[in-house]
Amino acid sequence: MSDDRFTLLRLVEAILFATAEPVSPAALAQRLPEGADVKGLIEELKGLYANRGVHLMEIDGRYAFRTAPDLAPRLQIERDVSRKLSRAAIETLAIIAYHQPVTRAEIEEIRGVALSKGTLDTLMEIGWIEPKGRRRTPGRPATWRTTPAFLDQFGLERIGDLPGMEELRAAGLIDARPAISALGASAAAASRRIDDVDDEEQGEEDGGEEPVDPSEALAGLAEAEEGGERRAASAEEALAEPA
Repeated sequence: MSDDRFTLLRLVEAILFATAEPVSPAALAQRLPEGADVKGLIEELKGLYANRGVHLMEIDGRYAFRTAPDLAPRLQIERDVSRKLSRAAIETLAIIAYHQPVTRAEIEEIRGVALSKGTLDTLMEIGWIEPKGRRRTPGRPATWRTTPAFLDQFGLERIGDLPGMEELRAAGLIDARPAISALGASAAAASRRIDDVDDEEQGEEDGGEEPVDPSEALAGLAEAEEGGERRAASAEEALAEPA
């Protein structure tokens, strides 16, 4: 190999190494002397790297250095990424935990807003909920329930061990405010419901909420249970009134 040929080979190697994107033969030819054998230089460089840790590979008519395929598995890095849930996801989990098996429509009725499909998908991906079956009603809607992984996450032996409102108040996890204060807080929270559907999608995409804390989540579970009991009591009173 002549010195000129060796210099051209080194130049092609340097161009391919320094470029972030694959390079076309035409782009290489622009940086080489006129009449240079670009194709021959590429093939020669391929041969030189055939048994090395990186290979010169053709990608859609362009060329770039890439890790040797047999070494790729050894270069993989696994990282644990903490899952962050939106407020809507925690509320949905609370409703499922205390009212299971429950349908999507029932979750929406209790929360008072439409449920984003991504919320159930996220909880199912984590492994905290799963489909139980289909309810024998018109439309046969799917029902949801919690999983053993949910119990393990929150340190519960069985679903019946979920704490009630009084237990959480005694532990200081729920603010024991007067009823009028609680009503005012509920009204303020209701005024923010208009942005809730957007919060579901955006919170799950950009991780806008804090990671789930078992104490906060269990408090939310108990609040959802109390809300469901109040609705059930109201329904019973309405049925009991004379027509």
